[in-house]
Amino acid sequence: MALSRHTLIEPPIETLLDKVDSKFTLVTLAARRGRQINAYYGSLGSEFGRVAPPQVTSTSEKALSIAFEEISAGKVGYIRVDPEQEAAEIAAEAAAAAEAARDAADLFGTVSADAPAPTTEI
Repeated sequence: MALSRHTLIEPPIETLLDKVDSKFTLVTLAARRGRQINAYYGSLGSEFGRVAPPQVTSTSEKALSIAFEEISAGKVGYIRVDPEQEAAEIAAEAAAAAEAARDAADLFGTVSADAPAPTTEI
């Protein structure tokens, strides 16, 4: 009897699709996490704390397979951001920065962009 090769993805796609809301999300999440795992193995120690190491024990050497195993185990997830809420947050940050610039201008006086820089002779 010939040995059968296990060529199907493990964990099964159906299990992975239960963890996300669409195939696109699954592909994007796995690709991003796979790149992070590659970065971790590529830097191994030089960027300590910047990239999280693999969150599951795996016999696979492929970063994408490890990413799929992490998604299946629930160790990696995603947060869906509302575009309107994100735009409102960016606008609020811009308004706060403009307010801080106005306060600094009132405190230190306005500086014209066309005015020559002050010089000091020694």
